[in-house]
Amino acid sequence: MTSTDTLSITPQPTRLPIRFGQFLPLAPPSIMLIFIFAIPMGMMIALSFRGADGALLTLDNYQRFFSDDLMLAGLWRTALMSGLVAICVTVMAYPVAYYLARSTSRWRTVVFALAIAPELAGVVLRTYGWLVILEDHGAINSILIWSGMISEPLPLSKNLLGVVIGLTHVVLPFGILSLLTSIQGIDPNLERAAQILGASRLSIIRRIILPLSVPGIVSSLLIAFTMSASAYATPALLGGAGFKVLATMVYEQVLFYIDWPLAAVMAVLLLILMLTMTLAGTRAEARLQRKLHV
Repeated sequence: MTSTDTLSITPQPTRLPIRFGQFLPLAPPSIMLIFIFAIPMGMMIALSFRGADGALLTLDNYQRFFSDDLMLAGLWRTALMSGLVAICVTVMAYPVAYYLARSTSRWRTVVFALAIAPELAGVVLRTYGWLVILEDHGAINSILIWSGMISEPLPLSKNLLGVVIGLTHVVLPFGILSLLTSIQGIDPNLERAAQILGASRLSIIRRIILPLSVPGIVSSLLIAFTMSASAYATPALLGGAGFKVLATMVYEQVLFYIDWPLAAVMAVLLLILMLTMTLAGTRAEARLQRKLHV
């Protein structure tokens, strides 16, 4: 008898050769991000650990910040202001974005132009416009006093309310564009099928449109939050001298008190706040997406 030896050959996975040429298009933006963002950010973080006595690694600046009630109030006020603006922008932008995504009327172009029109003017110009409207002798208080509805001006500016109104107007176009892109990606046939099966318009929006537009909602919230948290002109003009947020506090520390390490601490904490909200938003979106696909 002859025995035959069987050779088992295990196929080796093919490894594609690494071609550095395919990474060349990424080189210019990567170099730009390194020099414009990464290096300055690293210098700012290093500066936040520099002490007044020249020490290169100290936590004194962070201790100064967290032991000062006014600075902690500014951090809390920044988070509250940005959260309120994010909610207001998303709630107001959603119906406009839905109309723009589904309408075939000739008024769609007009509505789209009106939604984007605020971006044609500068932030300072728009903020001064709201200051004229909301101040004690502005248009709203003057009309209300003239009509006899109130006897004293309402506190519409120099506070959180005025800043939220002004920032909502500034950030609203970005929320509309973010939600518009998300709603346009939803197949209109889903709505037609639901209507044929007898679903009401409110039920369609609640059970189909809203769940499928979760990425746009989260994107609108994050864009509005980060833009509001880093805004300077609107809080400084509409909030007045007593309304302190991290952006205005950084400006004061750099130009008036010449305390760059403490300003760097505030900037680092502002960055951490925005990164934390971004991470929480993306995780919440992923969790909701998993629930929808179950």
